[in-house]
Amino acid sequence: MKEQDSPVAKSEMLIRKPVKEVFEALVNPDITSRFWFTKGSDRLEPGKSVTWEWEQFDLIANITVLEVMEDTMISFQWPADEEGFDERTVIISFEPRPTETTLVRVVESGFDKDDEHLIETIAGQTGGWALVLSALKAWLEHDIILKVIEDHISEEHVSAE
Repeated sequence: MKEQDSPVAKSEMLIRKPVKEVFEALVNPDITSRFWFTKGSDRLEPGKSVTWEWEQFDLIANITVLEVMEDTMISFQWPADEEGFDERTVIISFEPRPTETTLVRVVESGFDKDDEHLIETIAGQTGGWALVLSALKAWLEHDIILKVIEDHISEEHVSAE
């Protein structure tokens, strides 16, 4: 199977802010924690391992930063599941557009093509990235914390009543 034929999750969003500001929001955990995870251990820099926490879900992910190109691209690996046995690669690219806007693209790869739940998994990741980008847009453009990550509830996070 060719690499371009491998299954991926994709999402993109136009953010009405300059690329420098959008890029900083995703490498600086003090900013990212306002719209995505609740805690980040450090800035994203090449070769670093950082920890992201979603305290509301009691979830911790260890991230390995592969590459960071200032105002252009971030690439990292993160656990494919809560057990952390497999990893997926995420590439976030930033394309400056006219009038100080930025097109942000996210591509996540490394899905198991033989997984019987592949379509559901990719749909979930695509939806998750759409939520992250929507929350980023609301924060940067309007200084609003949407809480879409916090309020997005999947079956595994819902306790039985």
